[in-house]
Amino acid sequence: MFDTVESLNHSLIQHGPLNNRIYLMSLEKRDFPQIFSLLDNIAEKNGYTKIFAKVPSWAVNKAKNEGFEVEAEIPGFFNNEIDGFFLGKFLNHSRKNIHKTNLERIKEIHQVMHDYSTEYTSKIETKEPVIEQLCSNDANALAKLYGSVFETYPFPIFDADYLKRMMHENVRYYGIFEDEKLIAASAAEMDPVHLNVEMTDFATLPEGRGNNYALSLLLHMEKEMKNQKIRTAFTIARAVSFGMNITFAKARYSNAGLLKNNTAIAGSLESMNVLFKKL
Repeated sequence: MFDTVESLNHSLIQHGPLNNRIYLMSLEKRDFPQIFSLLDNIAEKNGYTKIFAKVPSWAVNKAKNEGFEVEAEIPGFFNNEIDGFFLGKFLNHSRKNIHKTNLERIKEIHQVMHDYSTEYTSKIETKEPVIEQLCSNDANALAKLYGSVFETYPFPIFDADYLKRMMHENVRYYGIFEDEKLIAASAAEMDPVHLNVEMTDFATLPEGRGNNYALSLLLHMEKEMKNQKIRTAFTIARAVSFGMNITFAKARYSNAGLLKNNTAIAGSLESMNVLFKKL
């Protein structure tokens, strides 16, 4: 069972029991500021423990007055002009607490990321793989790949029909094949109106790991997005995942903040790092 993505007046939200939260994915100015009371009503009705919101800077002060706190900030996120903020409103105290073991690991990863971002040359030492933009004919293979790698995921990427639908919107999927088998993939979820893109849905089968495929895909997508005049790239990565965070650090992404106990992924509710880079 996946969470529902739907319109709330003129804005877009995702909500449901999987992530036990509401995610304000896109805020339309004509829904401001009444959107916050609407979100509260939905959360109360369904017993959600967090409201998560991605908003422009002009909405932040009002959101703070409504009980939100800033978890991450990306400069120039909207059209390379207006800063973007990721806000959290915790409706249950336990939702805000990060287990001590996880917190220590997150701090350790942040330190390693810092070291990589200042020392790594972004040079891929293995042979550059052939990367293809995937199409509807690849949707079944892509869904199978995601199903093999992830136990749970916040969006229905295990569904080939969902992937096909996304391909016809503003999401581009890229893949690496070995012996005609899809071995690694990723996605660039574009917002062409606000000139930003989420680099997401990275997955590599066990037999393909150790070849820097995620980094190859990321750097390839950056080139593709530059060609589309996109100005800001970002990702929301599992904070306890060493591999993905280091991949983005190698590509010189900066840390924008931490989303506490935010996303159901890999079988549990996890905190997420927000990372960004100007293209």
